[in-house]
Amino acid sequence: GKCVDTSMGFTPLAGVPMGTRSGDIDVAAIDFLCHKKGMTMDEGLNYLNKKCGMFGVSGISSDFRDLTAASEKGDYRATLALNMFAYSCKKYVGAYMAALGGLDCIVFTAGVGENTPTVRKAVLSNMEAFGIILDDEKNAQKNDGKIHEISAKDSKVKVLVIPTNEELVIARETAALL
Repeated sequence: GKCVDTSMGFTPLAGVPMGTRSGDIDVAAIDFLCHKKGMTMDEGLNYLNKKCGMFGVSGISSDFRDLTAASEKGDYRATLALNMFAYSCKKYVGAYMAALGGLDCIVFTAGVGENTPTVRKAVLSNMEAFGIILDDEKNAQKNDGKIHEISAKDSKVKVLVIPTNEELVIARETAALL
């Protein structure tokens, strides 16, 4: 019940790469980018927030459904974008596991976490040494809006897919302010 850490920094630009956001980047790269492309700092930050991430790497889309479909057809850049995302998530899982001294549960949620089994599998691949074992059959099940455990019986860490209702949370928080 107590927040220990977050993958975001001062802004949501930090952390894992997202649909159009670059994710973690060396701050000196921003200066390099701006000089190379003839951008102002504001233009550079706008670029990193709106034209990078999955969209920038893939050159196709920021939507993981589009990226998954393109990757399945052999598109190299879509596959690269998905692999970069999964690798970044995997690093955060490892870092948080170390900071917490272990884990009881990993939760996948929201659009990508609820609806992209290939990403969940990639994030948790080769994590058996940490007691994290995914059940491929459970992981492949279609999202039905219910909570699902997708860890294998012999997994020491529970892995769950938990649906979100972001619109409901926003509506409740807005009503509380009024």
